Amino acid sequence: MLVDDALALFDGQLKTQNRSENTVIAYHNDIVQFLNFLSKEKRIDLGEISLEEISVEWVRSFLGDLTDQGLERKSMARKLATLRSFFKFLCKDGYLDHNPVQRISSPKLGRKLPEFLYLEQMEKLLQTPDCTTVLGTRDQVILELLYGSGLRVSELAGLNQEDVDQDQMLLRVRGKGQKERLVPMTKYALEAIQAYLSMRENSQKALLLNYQGSRLSVRSIRRILDKLTAEAGLPQHIHPHMLRHSFATHLLDGGADLRSVQELLGHASLSSTQIYTHLTREHLRQVYDETHPRAKSS
Repeated sequence: MLVDDALALFDGQLKTQNRSENTVIAYHNDIVQFLNFLSKEKRIDLGEISLEEISVEWVRSFLGDLTDQGLERKSMARKLATLRSFFKFLCKDGYLDHNPVQRISSPKLGRKLPEFLYLEQMEKLLQTPDCTTVLGTRDQVILELLYGSGLRVSELAGLNQEDVDQDQMLLRVRGKGQKERLVPMTKYALEAIQAYLSMRENSQKALLLNYQGSRLSVRSIRRILDKLTAEAGLPQHIHPHMLRHSFATHLLDGGADLRSVQELLGHASLSSTQIYTHLTREHLRQVYDETHPRAKSS
């Protein structure tokens, strides 16, 4: 079988799995990049490359070329995962009798430390929206829930009015895999939500609306945060997940236990939450120096 035909079959398989359009495109582009490399490196016309010709050495040559280009390990690991899925599919469905990626290990990834805002930066950002207008009040709700409740931006965009329990000050949040969890909110968030809903004329079920009266998208929330960051005069690029990182970091700094933070963030594994612990070491050192008798005496 020629690789063009195999790629078309793989694209079709991804679509039957209800993968997003962006995922299908990303997988397709990764495989095309690999095939283009083979065509150039082996001087074979792309339309003439057969599956049986592709060897483990060819895959390693491709990864070596990516390394020479300075590609980050995370991106290399993703491309290798794409190739692994591609050849696994072909072997499983009987189009290929060997998997040239099977013996290749993924590059080890250094865990990227989360970026967060210091308290004074967060306070400055929280004071930025103009709460005399409906859109400014909506923007205040965005900040209060991203930071005050540690929501993912997709979770925030998906909130409906019925998900807000004003009496209990709780949010019903749908996280990854549509798993629901209850998350507390601050009195500041509740006040902002009440003010926003009282100013809003639209009865749409979505909690957050754009100026046209439709549900606010994830992309729009990112743009709003970019605008607020600029207005606050904060130097760095602040993305929505940075407010979630700040939420977790400030909780741990305040003495919260790791298990509680895990529950609040909706992490399936404690290891996902542990990455925040390094951010609190400076605080722990300060507590140690101020409270341990041997540390105080020194």
